[in-house]
Amino acid sequence: MAPRKPCMGALRWWLLVSFLLVTMWGGTSSACPDMALAPHSQWKVEVRQGVAWLLTPCGDSFFSIGVNVMNGGESERFQNGRLAYHWGTFAPDLGTWAQAARARVLSWGFNTAGAWSLHPELLRLPVIPDLELGRLSRFHWFDPFHPLTEEEMRQQAHELVTPFKKNPYRIGYFSDNEVGWWNGALFTFFSKQPGTNHTKQRLVALLREAYGNDWGRLTRDFLPPPDVASFDELLQHSGVVTHLRPGGNGIQLVRRWTGIVAEEYYRLVYRTLREADPEALIFGDRLPIYYDPVAVRAMAPYIDVLATNYNLDSPDGWIARYYFDGLRRLTGAKPVLISEWFMAAHENRSGNLNNTHLMTVQTQVERALGAVAAAQRFAREPDLVGIHWFQYHDHPQGGRLDGEDQNFGLVDLYDRPYEELVEGFGQIHPRLADIHREARPTLPVQPGAPREIPEAMIDPRDGSLGEWPKEAAFVQGLVAPPSEVVFGDFYLAWDRSGLHLATISMDYYDPLLLAYGETFPLVEAFRIDWGVDTGAGPRRFALYVIPPKVFSETGVPMMRAHLCQADAVPCAAIPAAIATYFGADQPRITVEVTLPWSALGLDGPPSHRQLRVELAATAFHRSRWMSWSGLPPAVAMQDPSKWAAVRLGRRSQPPPPDAKP
Repeated sequence: MAPRKPCMGALRWWLLVSFLLVTMWGGTSSACPDMALAPHSQWKVEVRQGVAWLLTPCGDSFFSIGVNVMNGGESERFQNGRLAYHWGTFAPDLGTWAQAARARVLSWGFNTAGAWSLHPELLRLPVIPDLELGRLSRFHWFDPFHPLTEEEMRQQAHELVTPFKKNPYRIGYFSDNEVGWWNGALFTFFSKQPGTNHTKQRLVALLREAYGNDWGRLTRDFLPPPDVASFDELLQHSGVVTHLRPGGNGIQLVRRWTGIVAEEYYRLVYRTLREADPEALIFGDRLPIYYDPVAVRAMAPYIDVLATNYNLDSPDGWIARYYFDGLRRLTGAKPVLISEWFMAAHENRSGNLNNTHLMTVQTQVERALGAVAAAQRFAREPDLVGIHWFQYHDHPQGGRLDGEDQNFGLVDLYDRPYEELVEGFGQIHPRLADIHREARPTLPVQPGAPREIPEAMIDPRDGSLGEWPKEAAFVQGLVAPPSEVVFGDFYLAWDRSGLHLATISMDYYDPLLLAYGETFPLVEAFRIDWGVDTGAGPRRFALYVIPPKVFSETGVPMMRAHLCQADAVPCAAIPAAIATYFGADQPRITVEVTLPWSALGLDGPPSHRQLRVELAATAFHRSRWMSWSGLPPAVAMQDPSKWAAVRLGRRSQPPPPDAKP
């Protein structure tokens, strides 16, 4: 159903048209607001005063505010008996639906059609199509190093870009969606391929080179199939996985393999897309709310803009700082596009159950407040060139065919807008370009800067960071080795009950990679080391994030948080301490911890309010680390003189959700 046009006088009509044009072109005056009049079809990227922008064919700076899945919905009103969004229910033809949808999203401040949207000639909006180039050319999970892979990708690239080539609405292309570069999966999958697989041959050659053709050295890091005793036998053996051996260092070889395969993918994508459509921007493969630093480094030379999907970290729209700081370091500050972001609410008119770990709040009012706050936080990232909402309409009742059942829509299954959300977007979207123009990189913490932990009422069992005063509680200055990037944020607070710690971190655990029995070896777990000295001597604590033995195919399989006092051997339980894991099965690790003052030998907060604190994290399989002192975790925890001096500060509460940042 097309939105009703209110009756208005000439002045009001002029004001509306002016608003839509300003909104459409990201808050700048445009030389050709009708993109069909552009002098050419080439979009570019530029950096002005440290802030990244897209540059339209008309020469205007453009902050892309997009909507995914503007395609009219499903092929029919009922999908396998489930009510679904279908354009034919609301319009006589697809073109009529497209123009009504276009008018709507423009009035809500959007200016771009995101992935899985109709052709721009129907929507008359700038668009970034998702080509699925790697999947259609059988690069992924087949034989990427086969001699014919490049030619297959070349043919696919030419066919896929033909409908968009030379069209000024075409910004560029996503090569694929959420490839992921799951390092363990890449290793285990190709380790069990037959010897005729060219990629298996490349993997075994890497193993030979890395271990100097010494089979004994390899077996200290890996557990090959039981009847395999040489590199030649490993090449010819198929159907059985080569596993990591607990306590070894094979994960570094696995990471090298990830980089080799990823680099081949991005090189071929760049070569074939540049040949097929030289004027189009290349946005990469829409990272899946996670990134492997090895893959991002491999990607950087071959893209114009890095696209990443993003799941908000808190109901108030909080965005973890490590994520974009790491991308900036890994790519040399390449521009970034949020190719997919969202927020769902249990209160919705489509009957969506919201059955995943993705950000969900209770009401539509909370949804609107959190989304509006997040949009502003995104705009303050100087490297971002746009944000694309997922998606135009809700999922079908009972979920998509893959089971995901989320209230992600701007409109429900009856084509009715979620008023609070779209009104909030309509107010904030016209301001995003101006907010972005003022964005500046976060300044590094100066050595010797005072550190203070805010007082705050924290509920460590509520499964949310919403009540945390995150700006005040954020631990600044975490350090990773020069070859790595920080892979998480820490937050500290205190109250009369004890010290509180939270983390939003990122790591990937592959359930098929590690060989072990029924009990997961703690040496392979994601680990946080926490040292505290109140003046009576240092106390050390360890928090382990332990994966389940078997990951469920339904629901959200939860990892387990295990907190203990690490000065004793074995690691001893802490009376009255609380540790709650509420991240996804992976790759987002979110944990809250409350450490009672009694664990530090006190009845309450120290009267002098002075502490020394160290924090460090070690990723799964000891693949990388970060710490507050910049020392390796084991070294850092042994030297309390290097722990940070902090003060217990005053009460700090988060601003009300409707406060303007």
